[in-house]
Amino acid sequence: MPIPRRHWTEELEIIDQLMKSVSDLQDPEEMVGIYWEGVHKLFPMEHYLAVSRRGIDPPDFLITRSSRFPEHFNPWKERHRLPRMSGGLLGEIAYADKPLVIDDLPSRLRPDDPAHFYLEGYQSLIAMPNYEGGKGINVGMSLFAPGVEFDHAMVPMMHWQSSLFGRGTQNLVLRNQLSEALGALDRELQTVGQIQRSLLPTELPAIPGFEIATDYQTSARAGGDYYDFFPLGDRGWGVFIADVSGHGTPAAVLMAVTHAIAHTRPGAPQPPCEVLSHINHHLSRSYTTSGTFVTAFYAAIAPGTRRLTYSSAGHNPPRLVRGDRVIALDENASLPLGIMPDAGFADGAVDLEPGDLLVLYTDGYTEAMAPKAANGSRELFGERRLDLLLIDSGADPAQTIVDRIVRETNAFSMGEPATDDRTLIVMRYNG
Repeated sequence: MPIPRRHWTEELEIIDQLMKSVSDLQDPEEMVGIYWEGVHKLFPMEHYLAVSRRGIDPPDFLITRSSRFPEHFNPWKERHRLPRMSGGLLGEIAYADKPLVIDDLPSRLRPDDPAHFYLEGYQSLIAMPNYEGGKGINVGMSLFAPGVEFDHAMVPMMHWQSSLFGRGTQNLVLRNQLSEALGALDRELQTVGQIQRSLLPTELPAIPGFEIATDYQTSARAGGDYYDFFPLGDRGWGVFIADVSGHGTPAAVLMAVTHAIAHTRPGAPQPPCEVLSHINHHLSRSYTTSGTFVTAFYAAIAPGTRRLTYSSAGHNPPRLVRGDRVIALDENASLPLGIMPDAGFADGAVDLEPGDLLVLYTDGYTEAMAPKAANGSRELFGERRLDLLLIDSGADPAQTIVDRIVRETNAFSMGEPATDDRTLIVMRYNG
């Protein structure tokens, strides 16, 4: 008795509905169930068998599906429950690496065949491998009882359809695995970010004569920017800002190392150049690799005076705003930290005046980018826009200025995610 065929219009409707049903599935097992339900409508096949050699050493294989299973197994989640066999007719089929059609199954099946239970009572079978790297890792089989005939001319198309479906199912499995891996990685990055933020000051210091506000944003879960305040005795304070090259977890790790080294320096007043030299020495000898470095700026506020002494290691020059003038604190700038163990650093100094505004920042602000222009170019926010914004802020409080800088750079980028970490320290000297 031949397997009946539907009119092509009916088959097209069934296939179209099947494609819609599987188009948004996330569970590969659900996808297999819906697929075989649709195939059964096209070509009624009551009996089936599937084997897999994924992760199995030859000549063993697993039976992943069978219409003779006493209960349904999910082969992806219950692999440990699948029958494991070796050799026999199913072993030949599993390792044939080609489609097979067997019309005389009873004569091929020996009584002592390990898979006798799964093949007994059938007259013929069609075996269609799903290839990975040219190997038939999984093989699906349609089994036919005596007296049931099928059109052999349909086998090439069945093999094509089965292979495409097998590839689609495996892609769904891989996508789910990737999603799970990314989720686990993201949770780890969140933890790294939390640890990193715990290294930042929990509260801002009360420095006599100064009003202080800060902002800290990472472009990823964790980043490489760092800022800190150090008490220097007799009510003096050190202000530190740094930017590790790169982004994400590697930068966060080097940021934590920089934090640890910076805190090994005694709290007594030290010339800023010596502080940077100390950090640079340890970073260069033990922690930085080729291409990694840290830009940094350290300033010491002397107690009872207006003097600000500072040293820079390749960092963006902080802005000192005095009235309608912007003074870049770029005197005696040196190489970034972590490049040369014996690099020299020098100090600069400035006497503050009441009303002065001191702004320390990382280049995530000045290198914030506008959306692409028609010619493909992208404009940077830049130091000029920052300077004009600071001058326009006049005598605004420090927190107001921080909020405005953040707002203006975000507006300039038109909501695009930041491509670099952003750190900002604004200090208003009131005298």
